[in-house]
Amino acid sequence: MRLCIVGGALQGMEATFLGKKADFETVVLDRKPTAPALSFCDEPHVLNPLENPDEARKVFESCDAVIPACEELDLLKSLDSMLSGSSVEFLFDLESYGVSCSKKRSNEVMSSVGVPLPQPWPECGFPVIVKPSSQSGSVGVSVAFDQEDVERGLDTVRTLGDEPVIQEFVHGRSMSVEVIGNGDTARSFVTTEVMLDHNYDCKMVRCFPDLLSPEEDKFFGKIGVDVAEAIGLKALMDVEAIDTPKGLRVLEIDARIPSQTPAAILTGTGINLLEELVASRTDRETGRTNSGRSGIYWHMYQKDGVLRTNGEKEFGHVRNPRMERGLFGSDDSITDYESGSKDWHGTFMVSADTPEKAEARRESVIKKIIETCQVDTYIDGTPDVI
Repeated sequence: MRLCIVGGALQGMEATFLGKKADFETVVLDRKPTAPALSFCDEPHVLNPLENPDEARKVFESCDAVIPACEELDLLKSLDSMLSGSSVEFLFDLESYGVSCSKKRSNEVMSSVGVPLPQPWPECGFPVIVKPSSQSGSVGVSVAFDQEDVERGLDTVRTLGDEPVIQEFVHGRSMSVEVIGNGDTARSFVTTEVMLDHNYDCKMVRCFPDLLSPEEDKFFGKIGVDVAEAIGLKALMDVEAIDTPKGLRVLEIDARIPSQTPAAILTGTGINLLEELVASRTDRETGRTNSGRSGIYWHMYQKDGVLRTNGEKEFGHVRNPRMERGLFGSDDSITDYESGSKDWHGTFMVSADTPEKAEARRESVIKKIIETCQVDTYIDGTPDVI
């Protein structure tokens, strides 16, 4: 399998990592020569398909499948048009993505199939979350404790040229489940827990077998399937929810290849979601089964004698990374660390038979980093409001 990945940033690194772990030949296109996935794929191309469609088409035609690892709508539409009717599989669903990238539209779909959502404002009272409808991640998101905070949040959303969504602030663990659909039916995979840094950005993902009760886990998987089938999903999607004292409350869906959670799932269970996605398009089975092990995936950054856990946005500044097995005692890593370096980024993955053993392995990796790199201070930041 020769796979072309369009975009070499965070999602591109995820897709390249998964592709190489599946023994695919990985080809990465990005308009920026500094895009990090270009340094560890099998065949890099500094190329903008919007500006050089003929060159891009030549690359696509040399591959078995193309997956976008980007969110620029103009580029996604161009790729969809370019590959329509082609023998090259396009591992993306533009129509479903259009629903998922609008929180207003996706909330309407989820409400129609009975998905539990945070209550809308003002019925819910304070505190609330003010967020833009069409941005990804934590961009433009703020917590409001009074009307003045709401107005500031609305100003931020207006600055982004977006529509606001104001909902009940729900607290609890942040959970995710991935779903693959074929346009008619869908299959949900493994629940993961997403841990946030002080900027509300994902710093770590836990893939443990018992994160939710069996009943809650089954219900969460059903939510993913119901939403995927309601939008006719023909690709990969993730569903993000908060495990509140009153039960799960779904925050959003994203019909694109996620970053971070698939690698955590691979580490913990042996299931490669990119491999599963390719198999779903070629009407075959991978034969992979859940190993039932526990996996942890997390980001770290060292500078000026300080070692920090950090979110994916900071990890996006990694320079010429490589994949390496066994670094500091981890199973896998993506990093620009070199022996003796004092300014570097790394993503580490460990697995074990139980959650407790996986946590112990993570602590061992961090201890080894501190000893080897002569770290003065270790900081593990968390959000101000949980």
